[in-house]
Amino acid sequence: MLTDIEIAQQANMLKINRIAENLGISQDDIEPYGHYKAKLSESLFVRTAGNPDGKLILVTAVNPTPAGEGKTTVSVGLAEAMAKIGKHAVLALREPSLGPVFGIKGGAAGGGYAQVVPMEDINLHFTGDMHAITAANNLLCALLDNHMQQGNALGIDQRRIMIDRCLDMNDRALRNIIVGLGGKVNGVPRQDSFRITVASEVMAILCLASDLSDLKDRLGKILVAYTYDGKPVYAHDLGAHGAMTALLKDALKPNLVQTLENTPAVMHGGPFANIAHGCNSIRATKLALKLGDYCITEAGFGADLGAEKFFDIKCRFAGLKPSCAVLVATIRALKYNGGVPRAELTEENVEALKKGSVNLKTHIENIRKFGVPVVVAINRFYTDTDAEIAAVEEFCREMGVQVSMAEVFAKGGEGGKDLAQKVCDVIAEGKADFKPLYDETLPIKEKLETIAKEIYRADGVTFTAQAEKSIKEIEKLGFGDIPVCVAKTQYSLSDDPDKLGKPENFNITVRDVKLSAGAGFVVALTGDIMIMPGLPKDPAALKIDCDNNGNISGLF
Repeated sequence: MLTDIEIAQQANMLKINRIAENLGISQDDIEPYGHYKAKLSESLFVRTAGNPDGKLILVTAVNPTPAGEGKTTVSVGLAEAMAKIGKHAVLALREPSLGPVFGIKGGAAGGGYAQVVPMEDINLHFTGDMHAITAANNLLCALLDNHMQQGNALGIDQRRIMIDRCLDMNDRALRNIIVGLGGKVNGVPRQDSFRITVASEVMAILCLASDLSDLKDRLGKILVAYTYDGKPVYAHDLGAHGAMTALLKDALKPNLVQTLENTPAVMHGGPFANIAHGCNSIRATKLALKLGDYCITEAGFGADLGAEKFFDIKCRFAGLKPSCAVLVATIRALKYNGGVPRAELTEENVEALKKGSVNLKTHIENIRKFGVPVVVAINRFYTDTDAEIAAVEEFCREMGVQVSMAEVFAKGGEGGKDLAQKVCDVIAEGKADFKPLYDETLPIKEKLETIAKEIYRADGVTFTAQAEKSIKEIEKLGFGDIPVCVAKTQYSLSDDPDKLGKPENFNITVRDVKLSAGAGFVVALTGDIMIMPGLPKDPAALKIDCDNNGNISGLF
């Protein structure tokens, strides 16, 4: 059986100019990065502005389990399947982060015969967007420390620094550090920290900015610190936003690649959904809507995180109106939610499957609260039995949703034709009536209560003293009427990763709230969620190698 990278390396890729031509994109509108990937230029946005929008399809999932769900794989397979049934679809995906690639989760290019390629490039440095974001963030931090070193004219209180450095790598040793040691010439000593690049506000800003001017304006609004007398200091007060924009001007341009079956894919941005808002860029999604009759995009982790933030943050800011949501699950994941140990997931267990389906049911109900119709996609494995498949189909009939047994991992687009047709049929019914979950002008605590009760199904929210203090401070600054982005474990509807299925009789505990003024939302920190992950005991990096001819192996 071939590995993902072996399948990808055998792909019959078209030169990127051919992919562009098939989309009606001229050579003047692309900036090639080698033969098989390219940046899409600003001129293309202008030229396609008058095109009608296609239909927007969100791919989301149940809460992730060790068994895996394959959300990106289904997204890619669905796009390939659309072509098989004569539809013109364009993928709009996130870019992978190097942290998970070398850690435990893996990349974000799909799997099996439903991948985007060139897979090695996409999962490693790609076109350098992550590095540009890292550099822009760390430039701001360097300018802040330099300002304090060179006389501190603004009177910045080094005990109240609100930003931290970032690195696109899992490195737990950098979570808490001391900088400025070694004498006066080396800066002002203070406690500092790193977060992974995909959790930085600069990443969120890149994904939410509408154009270069908006990007620069948002960067200037980043809250960096407070003065000794309690006044806020923003990036524009340090004069940092111009240079940061210069570093990001090319990163703001979406990237064009293709699937194994030469379906076009626009990849751009990659915030995590458990610690950020979990969606690719607004620019990439809007452009894909102009280039195809259908745009297929995804949101990170389960629907309680990725889909909620897609609807309440991205769609709100961009004015997007989804026509359908595809909810991905596996029979193994449903059995895991029903209490089956990981080692026994390949064994038939219809009763556990029915018990675990409560997680799927909750996500279906949640998506409907946004006025978006749902199609369930079961990412099929060879161990799934006829009895288990029949049980899932019966469950979906009772829920009143279409269900498809997708086999895109093994068969590519051919294995997703049924899913593609059902998605098109649901869209054709015209029942979508999208609306966000809450009014953003509500107080911060009310917005969090709404998400906790309606989406997580909690009894309420418990705010620590620190969270209460932070909320008052944020509202005093005039930022109380913006959306909220909850940083929460992806493994459970609750803030406890061990509570599977549909937890009951619990409260969500918000331990702190941070302002992301440039991004335009506040971040509520819950549980033990880490903004700088660590590597596992057996990191994926130990399996990755490169021979003397530059051929990469071990990359999934």
